[in-house]
Amino acid sequence: MAAPVAASMSYGSAVSGFGPGQPFLAADVGGTHARIGLVVGQAVGKRPVSVLHYHRYSCADWSSLTAMLQDFVQQLAGTPHAAARDRIRHCAVACAGYVLDDAIVNENLPWPVSIRDIRDGLGIQRLAVINDFEAVAYATQFIVADETRAIIDTAQPARGGPMLVMGPGTGLGSAVLLPGQPRAQVLATEAGQVSLAPGNEREIEILRLFRRERPHVSFEDALSGPGLLKLYRALCELRGSAARLLTPAEVTGAALTGNDAAAVESLEVFCGLLGSFVGDLVLLYGARGGVYLAGGILPQIQPFLLASSFTERYFNKGVMRAYLQQVPVRLIEHGQLGVIGAAGWFLDERQGGSQ
Repeated sequence: MAAPVAASMSYGSAVSGFGPGQPFLAADVGGTHARIGLVVGQAVGKRPVSVLHYHRYSCADWSSLTAMLQDFVQQLAGTPHAAARDRIRHCAVACAGYVLDDAIVNENLPWPVSIRDIRDGLGIQRLAVINDFEAVAYATQFIVADETRAIIDTAQPARGGPMLVMGPGTGLGSAVLLPGQPRAQVLATEAGQVSLAPGNEREIEILRLFRRERPHVSFEDALSGPGLLKLYRALCELRGSAARLLTPAEVTGAALTGNDAAAVESLEVFCGLLGSFVGDLVLLYGARGGVYLAGGILPQIQPFLLASSFTERYFNKGVMRAYLQQVPVRLIEHGQLGVIGAAGWFLDERQGGSQ
């Protein structure tokens, strides 16, 4: 039986040999980019870890995650942290998908991920695996206000309530941070696989076209990079025009410049569906603590998002409108958050005595 990555698993010898101040690796692996950091726990400051060295990789340029991690370790030779190379015995990996035997299975990755290959290739004792958005959600505990941008602001947001973290990229990730003592807990979800719910006649037409490919159409089929391209192609068909744009980046660029009417409509539909979906998830999880929008797409389209129907669709929940008006929505840059979250979770696992 496949075990979800959301279960946060560790493979290797016990964590008990991990000493204070010992550096370790943390990686945040997505379908497009992998972010890798050399990190160490810290007792001062808001964040539980300090990132000593960091590099972002393009996944398509590498044959495996193991090769990227090996390159990262080799890079340390030319840094002030060269001495850490021989001390690395642990690695925390944040990745979407699920664990099946020795592999992390994710359709959006360009190559398979073998847990054994990583451990053997790096010579490490323990590899810990956590869901990618679970890691980002964990890291939101350590965000300060000036590291975010308001999409929907509220005068008096509720404190101490669950916080929703979600965002479109190569896929559509979602997790919920549950505040608590001695530490917060994170609920990793597969909310992106919920059936797509159209909110107007145009979206019903799009859903009909999507259903020609397969009977189950999820929100991820529209709210992701590949989903944006699918929206564009569907709208070109509905408009009776040729689909001349070939990549999600081209669709986004044409929409932002206004050079292609179908691209503009595609991004507008994208933002409207996103607003509706985020509002649904807030109600589903009781996320009174607020919403953080992450992922690789939204920071690029912030002005368009603010001018779109996102807010209207977010609030369009009938008698629950007043509830949603108390829940702020803020945009965050993904950046190092997945690395910090994976590392912080790993330290919590160690302190909690998890084996």
